Amino acid sequence: MESHNNQKKIAVVNDFSGFGRCSITVALPVISAMKVQCCPLPTSILSNHTAFDSFFFDDYTSKMEPYMAEWKKLGLKFEGICTGFLGSKEQIALVKRFLEEFTGDETTVLVDPVMGDYGKPYATYTPEMCSEMKTLVPYADILTPNLTEACILTDTPYKENWKIAEVTELAEMMSEMGAEKIVVSGIPQGSYLTNLCYERGQEVKLVRTKKVGPARHGTGDIFSSIIAADVVNGASLEDAVRKAAGFIKVCIISSIEREIPMTDGVCFEDHLGKLAR
Repeated sequence: MESHNNQKKIAVVNDFSGFGRCSITVALPVISAMKVQCCPLPTSILSNHTAFDSFFFDDYTSKMEPYMAEWKKLGLKFEGICTGFLGSKEQIALVKRFLEEFTGDETTVLVDPVMGDYGKPYATYTPEMCSEMKTLVPYADILTPNLTEACILTDTPYKENWKIAEVTELAEMMSEMGAEKIVVSGIPQGSYLTNLCYERGQEVKLVRTKKVGPARHGTGDIFSSIIAADVVNGASLEDAVRKAAGFIKVCIISSIEREIPMTDGVCFEDHLGKLAR
């Protein structure tokens, strides 16, 4: 009998922005370069992401259920599922249903709780939406919040300066909420950015990289895509985070050299070959 499951696959639930290098637009080439088939489930279609002054936007919520139903007919099984930006309570409910229907014993679920940055939630994230996002945490084998999102998820006041022990406490709280492994990304430490890797019952690991420029759009999507694909390919969480952080640093340097506008993300295309090795 014909099977569609003879190659490793990761389902990516995120928006599709035609320009700006973020979400599905980066996940698809990155995961593919790492020799895993990427299967997108779009939550919305945008001409370019929302940090631009204007953009075309088409909400895909009403189309997600019939889309998922066709995948069910095909009997698709996924070694990984990666969720990103979600635009409404209805989408969060649909994602939970997708995870319940498509997560198998061998599936690694990565939840990137894209809710805010620099201490503030994004404009679309009402308190009700933030509360609803917490219900996705128990589904996560790997949870990848930045500091702002970790604070939102744990109802912790945000501040500028953090000790590693304090971030570890945030990770422990998210673990108690149900996430098995947590990566708190982008912790500022002088001239370095630190990623804290937390796994229940194990020593906390820190992955530090030198700051090479201001944060750019889409790097979080590259980060989560590399981690998802690397873990599906058998890498440890620490090694996957190290690969993702190093790759993004190289991409930012190239983008500065090419004078790429901040809105346009990073020119990762120059370096995709590194991920295939």
